[in-house]
Amino acid sequence: MGLIKTNKIILFFITSLLLIGCKKDKDSVLRIDSDDNAINLDGELQISDFVWQGLNYFYYWQESVIELSDSLLNDSDKYIEFISENPDPKEFFKSLMHPDDPFSWIQEDYEELENNLKGVFSSNGVEFSLTCYTSCDEVIGIVKYILVDSDASEKNIKRGDYFYGVDGINLTSKNYIDLLFGDNLSYTLNMATIEDDGTLKPNDINVELIKEENFESNPIQVEKIISLNSNKIGYLMYNQFIGNKTSLVNDAFGKFKNEGITDLILDLRYNSGGSVASCAALASMITGQFDGKVFSKQNWNSKLTEYWNDKNPESIINRFSNKFDNDKQINSLNLENIYILTTEESASASELIINGLKSYIEVVHIGETTRGKNVGSITVYDYIDNEGTKNPYHKYAMQPIVLKMANNDGFADYANGLIPDIEQEEDLFNLGTLGDTKESLLSIAINLITGSAKSSYKKVKMNRRNLIIDPKMKKQQTMYVDFDFSLK
Repeated sequence: MGLIKTNKIILFFITSLLLIGCKKDKDSVLRIDSDDNAINLDGELQISDFVWQGLNYFYYWQESVIELSDSLLNDSDKYIEFISENPDPKEFFKSLMHPDDPFSWIQEDYEELENNLKGVFSSNGVEFSLTCYTSCDEVIGIVKYILVDSDASEKNIKRGDYFYGVDGINLTSKNYIDLLFGDNLSYTLNMATIEDDGTLKPNDINVELIKEENFESNPIQVEKIISLNSNKIGYLMYNQFIGNKTSLVNDAFGKFKNEGITDLILDLRYNSGGSVASCAALASMITGQFDGKVFSKQNWNSKLTEYWNDKNPESIINRFSNKFDNDKQINSLNLENIYILTTEESASASELIINGLKSYIEVVHIGETTRGKNVGSITVYDYIDNEGTKNPYHKYAMQPIVLKMANNDGFADYANGLIPDIEQEEDLFNLGTLGDTKESLLSIAINLITGSAKSSYKKVKMNRRNLIIDPKMKKQQTMYVDFDFSLK
């Protein structure tokens, strides 16, 4: 694997195994090791070689993983023997992970990975949480929100609704993945209500939903201006940092600016991350008075840190700017404070915006402790030439953790999450309406802004142990870098 490309990045580098020519077919590739010995990699070994080489070069914890040691390349026979031991690419990838890394993953089809990062995925529009109801023999779904312009947005289903079954089959801890996250493009949710005594009661409402295979989500779920007394409050519920949709956020800030808002509430409670460049652009929209100053710093492994320090140290610094996408003017509000709402689903770039802004302005953090993802990734492909030709033998790509993000003060240690200034868990059994001034998290921010804040708030303690992890969550909790450079 002489060449690797990342998302929007081409990384050319030399390792002790070098590609000496393009593959002539899908069956094998010829490489030369440091002792001028020819190595022929057949079939699945090409994928294993790609996985090992990519992680050996880019992985943040490379030096701490014995199996990724550079010394393995000193003996080509031992190297081939090692990468041959586990022929399954996903299992081989997993075996090379550091124990502190729950975030890296490998994808069998890079097109699916690329779409996920662009906010394009298979969806019927219902975003929900799952919880064990009485025991995990009985699972219920709670609708958190409905994606804008989705199939569900036209159906009889809304935030705060409950469902207990799919296609007439009651949900359990053993079948929910197949029923809700399988390949079926359509299913019917069997709805229910919860009585005053806490019992679940089917209500004979059945909602037929159809997944759109390439649904393109709008990262802005709610955008509004709330006028209360002398305060004009901008409220933005932003659900994903999507690089190619930064202009939508900038347009929203243009409206806030034109309306002369006095305060801003940024709702990131369901935002699991995304593009660092988009995050830095958002920070510049919120502020504007710090143009050119450091928003965040990237800490890579020793190999790439040495390269950056020698070649281009500016490339691993993200700065406030008055432009995005190189030439588009940012609509800045020049705020000195901001109110940010989070839950434990808030991760990666959502945490970065909080951490980065705290070096410069007052950030009033309201809600739940965040996920604790202070590391970022890149997309690594298997390229076979300098023209960016992907290996025709397979479509695997990796999304490994390659860096840790720090703010201008050097703070990066929030692996256990960012603790809010005002703790308030979202009550899944009393969600309220997003954007409504009485909704629990939003109302706290409004009370603080208008000066009618109560001395204490009713803390709702959900039994988080009963919540069931969404199998998609790992791939949604991303913070990826997007810039151009070459290693030669």
